[in-house]
Amino acid sequence: MNKKGHVLNAILLAVGLGYILEPAGDIRTFRTIAEVSIPVVLGALFPDVDTAFGRHRKTLHNFLVLGVVAAYPIYFGNLRYVWIGVLTHYVLDLLGSKRGLALLYPYEKEFSLPFGVAVSSDYADAMTLAVTAFELAVAAAIVYEVPQRVVADALAGI
Repeated sequence: MNKKGHVLNAILLAVGLGYILEPAGDIRTFRTIAEVSIPVVLGALFPDVDTAFGRHRKTLHNFLVLGVVAAYPIYFGNLRYVWIGVLTHYVLDLLGSKRGLALLYPYEKEFSLPFGVAVSSDYADAMTLAVTAFELAVAAAIVYEVPQRVVADALAGI
C-alpha cells in the first residue's frame, strides 16, 4: 500500500480502537482516540522509512523491527501504541497488496498471500477499508473475548 493507504488505515484504526477500548462515546472515548491516534499513525508510517535507506519491504518490514518497537513501552515507558501502527502497516502490506514482505529479514525471502491488489489499483482504497475492518474485528475479539475466556477457564478449573 502507499502512504495514503497507511495513513487512512491508521486514522480509521485509531478511531475504531478508541471506541473498542472506551465504547461509551463520551469524553473518555475521544481522549482515548487522541491518545492512540498520533502514535498509531507514526508507527504506520515508520516501516516505509526504509525507502530512504536500505531495501524497501525488507529493512524495516520484519519481525525484528516489530519486536524492538513493541519492547519500547516495556523498557523505556514510551511509544506505547507505536507498535500497533507498525503491525498494522505489515498487515495492510501483506493482506492488501500483491508484493510480499521479508518478515524474517536478513533472510530475504518475501512472504506473500495469494490475494491483494496493486498499489496503483482503483481498488486499493476499498482493500484498505476491508483490511482495516478485519483489523478492528480482531482487536475487538482480543479486547472483549479473550478476557472472558480466561475468566471462564479459571472458574471452570475451580
